[in-house]
Amino acid sequence: MSRIIIINLIRFIMLVFLQVFLLKNISLYNLSTPYLYILFILLLPFEIPNVLLFVLAFLLGLTIDSFYDTPGLHAASCVLLALVRILFISVTVQKDGFDNEPEPTLSIMGFRWFFSYALILTLFHHFFLFNLEVFRFSELEYTLTRFLLSSIFTVFLMLVSGLLFFRKKERK
Repeated sequence: MSRIIIINLIRFIMLVFLQVFLLKNISLYNLSTPYLYILFILLLPFEIPNVLLFVLAFLLGLTIDSFYDTPGLHAASCVLLALVRILFISVTVQKDGFDNEPEPTLSIMGFRWFFSYALILTLFHHFFLFNLEVFRFSELEYTLTRFLLSSIFTVFLMLVSGLLFFRKKERK
């Protein structure tokens, strides 16, 4: 159990560091900004208690908010992401027969499941984040473009990091 805590603490620190010091400065034509830090919430173990998941999501969002000067935008989006994660896992994990798996990584769950998991959760997070940020009907087209392009960029980075950093584990 302490090994899982240490691994997730290292993930938290690495993803926040990567987001704040590298990805914050990457923007493609001011339309696409990757938010890879949400990968921390996506990779938490399946058996994590819901209350702890919400607390960790809120703390992650507050940490990112403190560096981005966005009071509560990322915190609210991360809490929504945690809720959608709970719903998505409750619908798919038992139905697809992944009951015995410890965590939702690309190498354990397979490409198809992880891609749909990452895409759906990223779309919810980004849609909520960008709409909270702008909150004007006059910029609806610009907001939707940013939401879609940022989601694609973020999911692409998630898949690349999953392929690079998580070794293949044999399923039983």
